[in-house]
Amino acid sequence: MTEKNTKIETERVIPELKPGMSVRVYQKIKEINPKGEEKERIQYFDGMIIAKKHGKEVGATITVRKVFDGIGVEKIFPLNLPAITKIVVNKQAKVRRAKLFFLKRGYKKKLKEKK
Repeated sequence: MTEKNTKIETERVIPELKPGMSVRVYQKIKEINPKGEEKERIQYFDGMIIAKKHGKEVGATITVRKVFDGIGVEKIFPLNLPAITKIVVNKQAKVRRAKLFFLKRGYKKKLKEKK
């Protein structure tokens, strides 16, 4: 048998994600230096999930938001993206909404942590 046939792909374990969770998303990034050599590294993005779309379908996405130097940064991650290596849940906030877009408008309201 060839190596390709015997190679078993490890499936990523994605935890149950909900709005209000503080997560760290690890993603593979490919870079090309000035010499033309390709380099791969892992970059993480910390933030809070403010929206989840399409449930457990193939096209499911999460929107993660963080504030960096006073500027809000949002990234939309497709959950089935092969470049995502893992997602780590840090905290869970107590929320009563499915979409937390009110956090964009500058509310300084701090969400309480779920126990």
